[in-house]
Amino acid sequence: MPLVALGVADLFNFVDYSKTSLAISAAAIAFNPTFWNIVARREYRTKFLTRAFGGNSQVACYFLAVTIFGLGLVRDFLYERALRDQPSHPLLEGTYVKYAAYALLALGNLLVITSTLRLGITGTFLGDYFGILMDGIVTGFPFNVTSAPMYYGSTMSFLGTALLYGKPAGLLLTAWVLFVYIIAIQFENPFTAEIYAKRDRERAKAAGTGKKEL
Repeated sequence: MPLVALGVADLFNFVDYSKTSLAISAAAIAFNPTFWNIVARREYRTKFLTRAFGGNSQVACYFLAVTIFGLGLVRDFLYERALRDQPSHPLLEGTYVKYAAYALLALGNLLVITSTLRLGITGTFLGDYFGILMDGIVTGFPFNVTSAPMYYGSTMSFLGTALLYGKPAGLLLTAWVLFVYIIAIQFENPFTAEIYAKRDRERAKAAGTGKKEL
């Protein structure tokens, strides 16, 4: 079959939807942000993790960080396994596609790594929910490029991997990753903003009380 006849519109005919690994990968992608949002909100409201670690919120946050990181490794393994089970498409096997794949992987990892360095472990892994708040909003790179560099950087890495393997199923799963992350942002950003707003209200109240006492 001529390459031109295949066409871009034919890409998703090269997805084998019967493969269990595809569904498992999609489930893992959705599970991770759902898990950490549920656990972090429960921690914020009940301090159940902090109490489990003897009242040490720092250690509790590191425990959640290790858990999230581990789940991320499992998710990535399942994604790669799903891609290996899928057919490749000739349009995704060219040299320039490989160049684009490496560029996406490099840029995606740059966004993830630099945002982690900017925020630190507790800032990256939901320390706000443990009462470990940052002094102010981080505005330097990569946060001057996007407000969610870890999410978009991760999405770029998924896309880069899909192109590197030449798998249309990877493109489909990448779209799912982006959708899941956008939904997660809608839940996380307002909640995190309210945590800091509450901190600011409490500081203002304490400052006002101090002035009255003077």
